[in-house]
Amino acid sequence: MILQLVRSRRKQVLIDVDTQKDFLLATGKVCIRNHRRVLGHIRRIMAWARTRGVPIISLAEVHPNNNGESEYDYCMDGTEGQKKVRYTLVGNRISFPADGSTDLPRDMLRLYKQIILHKRCVDPFQEPRIDRLLSEVRANEFIIIGSTAEGAVKAAVLGLLQRGRNVTVVADAVGCQNKREAKLALRKVEAKGAKLVETRRIAGVSHLRHIGICDCESCRGLTRKTSIHLKEVI
Repeated sequence: MILQLVRSRRKQVLIDVDTQKDFLLATGKVCIRNHRRVLGHIRRIMAWARTRGVPIISLAEVHPNNNGESEYDYCMDGTEGQKKVRYTLVGNRISFPADGSTDLPRDMLRLYKQIILHKRCVDPFQEPRIDRLLSEVRANEFIIIGSTAEGAVKAAVLGLLQRGRNVTVVADAVGCQNKREAKLALRKVEAKGAKLVETRRIAGVSHLRHIGICDCESCRGLTRKTSIHLKEVI
């Protein structure tokens, strides 16, 4: 057993799935539906994890940039869209490429607050290093956020459940591209044993209005309305 997560007082692990610009920003190649709302909830959950000292395991999709010859046109290696949204990163972190290896440093979850693992496919458990980490790490609860509900999030949750883990999905901090398929995916993981909650159940109620990362009209429009309202109040 390589990674005894932490002492018994550590009971939770946050897993953020594909919280990258191509998925979460309006300019992204495969932007999710209602990205502003989801971004806001993701930001709150990440802030909660940092404040509480909850370990973060980040799964990030990355595809080779072969001068347009790749079958994927999003999250390509070296592009801006492949990068994680800035507030899904913490300073004390370590990153691993998707190279088919299972090697992992001993005690890394005691040394680092965030572990970032790249994957070349939707299902994270197809990557040997991710499979090993998520199979061996010990925690009472795995909390899942990210994208997409019908894709990588569903695969991550089902993989954890198959390994006997207790999984909580923060439903309003999970994005989708197909609303119908996302609803079916959430129903399926719930039927398999996952718990579905909302952000406020974990991070409490917030008055946050500005997500501070996306420059699309929807996000900027909300900021303008908030500013106008504050001026009127003043």
